[in-house]
Amino acid sequence: MHVFDSADAKWRTSSRSGANGNCVEVADNVGAVVAVRDSKDRSGPVLVFGPAAWTTFTTSLRDGTLPA
Repeated sequence: MHVFDSADAKWRTSSRSGANGNCVEVADNVGAVVAVRDSKDRSGPVLVFGPAAWTTFTTSLRDGTLPA
């Protein structure tokens, strides 16, 4: 299991987040992972993905092909 240390993470709001407050923040400067968190709960849980899994996920969202 990989333990994520957010000390050096540079978080940015997702470009797909809207103005309705339902935002996610992404940190992709932390080595071989992409970290994602809820912008309303910055001290809460962080999801960590491998780069290939993150790319597959975001491409599926963008293309509308994410399975239900």
